Amino acid sequence: IVFNLILTVNYKSDNLTNIYYEIKREKMIFNNPIIRGYHPDPSICRANGKYYLVTSSFQYFPGVTLFESQDLINWNQIGYCLTRKSQLELDAVPSSCGIFAPTIRYHKGRFYMTTTNIGAPNGNNFYVWTDDIYGEWSEPIYVEQGGIDPSLFFENERAYFMSNGVDGNGKSAILQCEIDISSGKQLTKSKPIWNGTGGRYLESPHLYKINGYYYVMAAEGGTEYGHMVTYARSNSLWGPFEPYPDNPVLTNRNLGGYQIQGVGHADLVDDENGNWWLFHLGFRQMSQWMPFHHLGRETFLMPVDFKDGWFTVGQDGTTAAVVDTDRISDNVKQDIKKEFTFQNTSWDMEWRFLRTVDKDNYVLGKNELSIKSSLDTLDKCGSPSFVGMHQKEFDMDLSVNVTANDGEAGITMYMDENHHYDLAVCKDSDGYNVLLKLNIGDIKHIQTCIKLKSNEIKLRVRACPEYYEFFFIEDGIENQLGRAQTRYLSSEVAGGFTGVVMGLYSQGGLGKTFNKFTDFICRYK
Repeated sequence: IVFNLILTVNYKSDNLTNIYYEIKREKMIFNNPIIRGYHPDPSICRANGKYYLVTSSFQYFPGVTLFESQDLINWNQIGYCLTRKSQLELDAVPSSCGIFAPTIRYHKGRFYMTTTNIGAPNGNNFYVWTDDIYGEWSEPIYVEQGGIDPSLFFENERAYFMSNGVDGNGKSAILQCEIDISSGKQLTKSKPIWNGTGGRYLESPHLYKINGYYYVMAAEGGTEYGHMVTYARSNSLWGPFEPYPDNPVLTNRNLGGYQIQGVGHADLVDDENGNWWLFHLGFRQMSQWMPFHHLGRETFLMPVDFKDGWFTVGQDGTTAAVVDTDRISDNVKQDIKKEFTFQNTSWDMEWRFLRTVDKDNYVLGKNELSIKSSLDTLDKCGSPSFVGMHQKEFDMDLSVNVTANDGEAGITMYMDENHHYDLAVCKDSDGYNVLLKLNIGDIKHIQTCIKLKSNEIKLRVRACPEYYEFFFIEDGIENQLGRAQTRYLSSEVAGGFTGVVMGLYSQGGLGKTFNKFTDFICRYK
């Protein structure tokens, strides 16, 4: 932190009577990621003195996580955009399909969110709208233009829709058309406006008009270690677009060993003081020598500078873990929440379900959760009885009391149906056991099984970057069941686009009796 020290000295005769010290902090410091844990593909808009941001949700319900901020640094979840089955069909949608890459825009008092539901029968591009950001959103309005990562741009009472696709020569391109915003009907044919810079997987198009220029920004390289942000500018929203001479404008692909990797898929916003900012995804690898990530792709923030009609991002075009800036008041303090319980979270906010929700299987209380089994299990691409929260940090201590009455009830560290670690109490003909199950690809293994004295027990999971450790507490004595490497739940092993979700689940029973969870607490270091 850089300080200015201003010394004011008042003299009276030969005596020093008053010395006033004024300490002024010139720069505010914040830590990336801004939104921690699996929250990828951020898109942002400014409205009514506040900022609103959405992220991808994939196979989880409700869909499209919605955040609000007053200072760009601290973000509070205020809901979801897709909260009804009529808006979001997820039956049998594979893991890492479902809701891809939303964009949020504000135009004449109305918010619009456009996205794609991959793998669903009605999986085309669509948008929803609301006039009350804290209320319900409309039914989907579909757009004929295909591709993914859709976006909207408004100008002169007209609405333009863009997504990725191919041009007439089969080359990757950003496609754009004019639409009727009330119906989604295309008013013009889809036209390729930019082919990117040659990187694979041209995606994430957004269009802006800033100081007389139109800028089209995109992501290339794939949402992996080669990810990058590129852009071009034009005097017309239809192009031709001139690429930024020093593309990519942002990438960490050459920062070998640096924790933050895979940066890309970005959106721009200006603050009320005229400063510009770039929100983008990235991920934190476990360590310098372990190129794996299991927390998922998270949301990062970097400042933007304009010069001669071009803009640059970050520190020499890279994203840093610690950022100092004089563009945000030093009165703003970054608040990173470290403890989560049933009491200080909301079932309608931080917690979410897998695919289709049968509300009859859940009783959601103030400090108590009751779940009964569905027909599906965690090993199926279905809708198991499961409610979960994103893991936000590598170092974690999680515990919950479980009363098992039917089947199997416990904690799962869940990446997808083929990659999850389960710590549970299970009923059999002789009583109750505590189980540690490791599920890695086609390997379904019971690591440990110990007989219990009763059906009431405390389960505990401790985590560090490299391992999960699993415990149960009986008669006040903590017993370790085993541990498992986190990298087998990473995207590098499991594939896909999500991160680990800490789930409380019930399965394998008759579906008539509830299993109970109390005193849930998750602490991060």
